[in-house]
Amino acid sequence: MRKKISVIEINNLSFAYDKDVILENINLHVEALDFLAIIGPNGGGKSTLLKLILGINQSKEGTIKVFDKSPKKNLSLIGYVPQNTNVNTDFPIKVIEVVLMGHVGSKNPIFGYGKDEIACAMGALAQVGMQEYSQSKIGSLSGGQRQRVMIARALCAHPQVLILDEPTSSIDIKGQKEIYDLLKLLNKSITIVVVSHDISVILEYANKAAHINKRLSYHDISNKQATFHTHNKSEHFCEIELLQMLGSDSCESCVSENTQEKQWRKKI
Repeated sequence: MRKKISVIEINNLSFAYDKDVILENINLHVEALDFLAIIGPNGGGKSTLLKLILGINQSKEGTIKVFDKSPKKNLSLIGYVPQNTNVNTDFPIKVIEVVLMGHVGSKNPIFGYGKDEIACAMGALAQVGMQEYSQSKIGSLSGGQRQRVMIARALCAHPQVLILDEPTSSIDIKGQKEIYDLLKLLNKSITIVVVSHDISVILEYANKAAHINKRLSYHDISNKQATFHTHNKSEHFCEIELLQMLGSDSCESCVSENTQEKQWRKKI
């Protein structure tokens, strides 16, 4: 059996802003070609965890390794798509120019980009189905199209792991599905880590799930039928119970429907 490659290793990690504890004793291992969905309430520490993985924040307690090194030493292996892609849409910049920015980390573009870099950018646009928009102004695109362009920009660095923070937060339902279908396709060759409030990511796309609310609960959900409780012959996944289960160390029996509804609304 082929040994699984560890992409991200977090051990006994805690983080605080001054005396305000944000994350407490976090342990998480992400393996190659995982599709990890991270969920949790607002203010629970999801974005802070991403900043720690990206080396933006530093923690004095615990360790983080990206491909067995500190995050800053392996940043070139991480592609990052931030939550807010609503850049100044009035700024006259073309799609291809946005994607080419993905090369900035390795080469100074002051004298322009070379043929190889342009070819790479066009290849990244082809991966996300946006090559025909390469000469369009970024401001003329829909939210979903802009998000695809931002993913293409991240792909320009040839990352081995792609991290996305709420990638569909301002996109319509059709666009959301298109983004996640794209990520599922990319997941054949790239490890995906997504922070999201969208339960469908867990039910339809992810093979691992983590719930963060200061502490972290981790679940391998590769076999969803075996993992999630089903009801009678309908065999549907109960979203209320799913949230309840992910926030605890183990899945307990269903509580009353009214109680579940209240718990669910607090976490969304």
